[in-house]
Amino acid sequence: MTSQPAAAHAATTEDFSRNLAAVRERIARAARSVGRDPESVRLLPVTKTIPAERLRLAIAAGVDTLGENKVQEAHAKYEEFKQDYPHLRYSVIGPLQRNKAKFVAQFADEFHALDSLRLAETLQNRLEAEDRSLEVFLQVNTSGEESKSGIEATEAAELLAALKPLDRLKPVGLMTMAANTTDEASIRASFTLLRETLAELQAAGAPEEFTQLSMGMSGDFEIAIQEGATVVRVGQGIFGARQYPA
Repeated sequence: MTSQPAAAHAATTEDFSRNLAAVRERIARAARSVGRDPESVRLLPVTKTIPAERLRLAIAAGVDTLGENKVQEAHAKYEEFKQDYPHLRYSVIGPLQRNKAKFVAQFADEFHALDSLRLAETLQNRLEAEDRSLEVFLQVNTSGEESKSGIEATEAAELLAALKPLDRLKPVGLMTMAANTTDEASIRASFTLLRETLAELQAAGAPEEFTQLSMGMSGDFEIAIQEGATVVRVGQGIFGARQYPA
């Protein structure tokens, strides 16, 4: 990825306000550089490994969505915050095992990593039981790296078509992670492929609301925005360098 440094460690509401403002300014500059409205890009804070006490400070500073890779961690935070912050939205952005689909169905507002019909069918069944619906992004592997989840770009049309009978799932767009490299051209190529895939699906009759591109993280979201990102997933740019337990 590109070498944009992590933000300073945020320990107060003022710190979070400052970091959020800096990220939003970067978003705005990137959008304007290609003639886009900054309001067309949604900031999705990635809150994995961030404890509840720090998240309360971030929420006070304006964080209104929690993006989590692990559904168990996301569910725990939902249980922690649902009484105090009923307005919060929850995004599960990492791979999901089918036996964990019940948790997503209980609380999540959106899921960014749908990569198989079997998982979609499991989610549909769980959502029916919970009487809920779920916005979903199809995850596409645009870098060709075996370490990354996601379908091939050429498989997106087939999966999207297969979702039509699953009325509890609301497909809204595509998600990807860029190539794991410092080469900007390779990073940009990952994002370009996702944008072009979305355009092809729209031309072929995708649902009207299928317009979103979830791509770009703390180190590369400016490039993603230049290539059409509508959702950028930013963690370290808001919270500072991630601190893992010893």
